[in-house]
Amino acid sequence: MALNGNGCCWVQERILSGNGCGVFLTPRSRSSTAILPLKSTALSFSSSFQFQGFVVDRKQSSSSIQTAAVRHLVGSVTKTQGLRFAVVVARFNEIVTKPLLEGALDTFRKYSVNEEDIDVVWVPGSFEIGIVAERLGKSRNYHAILCIGAVIRGDTTHYDAVASSVASGVLSAGLNSGVPCIFGVLTCENMDQALNRAGGKSGNKGAECALTADHSIWGAYRSKW
Repeated sequence: MALNGNGCCWVQERILSGNGCGVFLTPRSRSSTAILPLKSTALSFSSSFQFQGFVVDRKQSSSSIQTAAVRHLVGSVTKTQGLRFAVVVARFNEIVTKPLLEGALDTFRKYSVNEEDIDVVWVPGSFEIGIVAERLGKSRNYHAILCIGAVIRGDTTHYDAVASSVASGVLSAGLNSGVPCIFGVLTCENMDQALNRAGGKSGNKGAECALTADHSIWGAYRSKW
């Protein structure tokens, strides 16, 4: 809209169609209190258009609207230079926890983590893992901490109390220290289940723990670094 010297304003109106774009200048009186729109005109677009941060493709339904502001941070298992890890391992059920530890260390080696950048801390049982993990995290010497243990159900309710406390302890360690604490504590019904997850037919959960630690570091901290 523009104002000329005669006190009239010109209203620029555009009609979009698939064949092109027309521009019309229509005189309006200054005393007009409102500008009435043209009669409804069917609009069609030959390509996608963008408005208020959203991108819409005319070939897609309205449910396909995606925001252009979303960023995806994906971890990397190749950029391990300068990263330091701690592994907290329970001695109880060592027949299970030792293979889990070996799986984690082997994975670190495959992805070029230096041995001098890995510290292994043994604790009596899984119950003590969370306490030690939190202290290691607060030391600011590590980028991630692996928590490895095995709790196997017995004849009493001791299993339920320990399993719940271990999970809460590892979670609290990560929240209170600000360092990723990876839960690698097996909670199994029997020894066969535990051994199958410590290098048996169900894989090695210690190796998975090491991969998770690396992904957690880059997913959480890459934007800061």
